[in-house]
Amino acid sequence: MEAWFIILVSLCAYFSLKSLLSLLFPSYTSKKNESKIKLPPGPRPLPFIGNLLLVPKSVVDFRSVLLNLSHKYGPIITLYFGSKPVIFITSYSVAHQALVRNSENFANRPPIVAVSSVLSNKHKDIGGSPYGPTWRTLRRNFISEVVHPTRVRSYTPERKRASEIMIEAFSQSSKKKEPVVVLDHIRHAVYYLFILMSFGELSDSTLRAVEDVQHKLLVNYKHYSVFGTWPRLGKFLYRNRWKSYMNLLRSQYDLLFPLIRARKKLKQEKGEELDMVAYIDTLFDLQIPGEEGPLDESDILSVCGELVNAGADTTITTLQWIMAYIVKHPHVQAKLFSEIREIVGKDAEEVKEEDLNKAKYLKAVVMECLRIHPLSTSLGPHTVMEDVELCGYTIPKGTIVNIVTSLIGRDPNVWKDPMEFRPERLYTSDEIGEELSEVTAYKMMPFGAGRRICAGNKFGLFLLEYFVANLVWRFEWKAVDGEDVDLSEMEQFLVVMKNPVRAHVSPRIK
Repeated sequence: MEAWFIILVSLCAYFSLKSLLSLLFPSYTSKKNESKIKLPPGPRPLPFIGNLLLVPKSVVDFRSVLLNLSHKYGPIITLYFGSKPVIFITSYSVAHQALVRNSENFANRPPIVAVSSVLSNKHKDIGGSPYGPTWRTLRRNFISEVVHPTRVRSYTPERKRASEIMIEAFSQSSKKKEPVVVLDHIRHAVYYLFILMSFGELSDSTLRAVEDVQHKLLVNYKHYSVFGTWPRLGKFLYRNRWKSYMNLLRSQYDLLFPLIRARKKLKQEKGEELDMVAYIDTLFDLQIPGEEGPLDESDILSVCGELVNAGADTTITTLQWIMAYIVKHPHVQAKLFSEIREIVGKDAEEVKEEDLNKAKYLKAVVMECLRIHPLSTSLGPHTVMEDVELCGYTIPKGTIVNIVTSLIGRDPNVWKDPMEFRPERLYTSDEIGEELSEVTAYKMMPFGAGRRICAGNKFGLFLLEYFVANLVWRFEWKAVDGEDVDLSEMEQFLVVMKNPVRAHVSPRIK
């Protein structure tokens, strides 16, 4: 059974129980629920189960359901899970009103965020923390100590090494003159970068071990997500799965806790003389307002693991999608290569980071891919902190709101031929009439918007541009004879390629 379906069944059971209690004990129902509130429109719910029968088992299929519902009811829809309304927004204009104009009111998270519960084992993180001191402190620290321009520049050698690892892998495969699976050669290089950024210098064997345990958590997330949403029921129904989850967490703890202790000791000994300041170094003395003492080891593991998981998987997933489109559309590759050659010169061995600001078409290629294939079907769930009016409707306090970015980027009312990969639409701005940064913020929202916008969005785009530029500069990418590039999607932790792209890779630089 798909994780998405398990989560919804669990939510429905929970809210149905609340409905039953409301019937048996009228005082259980709040006065606000008794009053008539003009919620956004949606299909008529059934007693107790709400609209659960409309929900498929896969989030990818659920996108099609929401598309059909938006055609009938408009860009803001109410679905009931049990007796509880959940709001879905499918238009950038409505999403902008919610996340930007009402930024603070929409900045909270639901009390249950399966991603955080599973991957962080309910410890502190940025993505799932409610709007408050923990979230503010962790986010402020991340922005100042990880993605601040000064710190980003300090990681330049590590990024160059990651690029070299990637290029070397493709170079070796190209000698065999056989098709390569792109995913196989980019995964380790990207994990290498984010693990070093998180935990500092590690031996190759330790780095591989960290990559393995973190990757296993991600690829098995959909099997374990029931424990984040409905832990007691999940443990009872899926005992073997719970045992597997506990064993994986134990392996993670046994590997990473000694690394945390060793790094803390090293920091105490060297202080400001550390060769590289890693994310973990900024967390040892970090104090959450209202709490006694600094973060404990479990919280440090959780926050560093969040950077590894979120950073590596989003980069790997999007990089594979971009390279798939480059393989599928040779004219895009040719135009991109021509732009890079004009910037770096025909004799350059690599594309340097300072060259990226000049590469406008490169930026358009990356953003056009994110428009069609945002990292997930929807942003992380938002919860309104107070009753709010939106498009003439009332969204009650505590209601979950989902921004369906996968439909926003494919909205035919905004994007002409939305499923056509055409970076020129962003490069020339003919279709949108705005700067690319504004398109990113409002008409796509791949990283969200408002107070909960992804703190690493600019770094993520920069990293994708750097890797794509060097892969196209160093190699020519061709489709495998007789094979079409399959752009089918499937749900993993993110929405990924169902069939990883294969290509013939030929060195351009001898």
